[in-house]
Amino acid sequence: MLILVIGDIIGRPGRQALGKLLPGIIERHGVDLVVANAENIAGGIGVTLATAQELLEAGVNVLTSGNHIWAEREIIPYLDGELPILRPLNYPPGVPGRGYLVTGPVMVVNLIGRTFMGNFDCPFRAMDKLLSELESKPPVIIVDFHAEATSEKVALGRYLDGRVSAVLGTHTHVGTIDARLLPQGTAYVTDIGMTGPVDSIIGDDIEAVTSRFLTMIPYRLSVGKGRVALNAVLVGVDEASGRALSIERVSQEVE
Repeated sequence: MLILVIGDIIGRPGRQALGKLLPGIIERHGVDLVVANAENIAGGIGVTLATAQELLEAGVNVLTSGNHIWAEREIIPYLDGELPILRPLNYPPGVPGRGYLVTGPVMVVNLIGRTFMGNFDCPFRAMDKLLSELESKPPVIIVDFHAEATSEKVALGRYLDGRVSAVLGTHTHVGTIDARLLPQGTAYVTDIGMTGPVDSIIGDDIEAVTSRFLTMIPYRLSVGKGRVALNAVLVGVDEASGRALSIERVSQEVE
């Protein structure tokens, strides 16, 4: 089966790009399942019910997130409902929402890193616990690892090699060139990239971000404008064994 995983979607430009490009990508590649990181879809930070539904109507099957999932509080009541949206598995016990979701023969897991990110539970041990305690889990397991440090992402990929189908990095918004199959059959990339404005600073307005670096005055940034591109990876997986067969980048700009 073929699974498309889309990098962090940034605001309205990212949502619109996905709406325009995703149907064609699904048809062209014969995609069976679409996963997308949605934590920045509402004005560049957070998720609302309306923006989540917009992505689902465009063809996304599962929404993942990260540290910005709490930025729009209106989404919190829906995290425990039927909406196919995840928050990182390794938040402390009792936090609303769920960290994994099973859809057909696929389990999608959302983890968050700790290095430069915050005091979360250990993502390595959280994944160990999930894999050992689930009595019946599907063979295909896709992990969105929302983390800052490349070393932490690479380490998790190696740690889970052969135990999951793919470990795919999000959060930095800058796609990396290391998409590969690890020795034991896990597809890996340090960061998928983002779906949003090309002429920006990781999705945000160039002047606003530069000004914040110069002044160190914190304020909410505005989403960038201009050309928009979709960044994703397409992972081919053997449905019976869960072993990854291929991983390739998908990068397309809105014409």
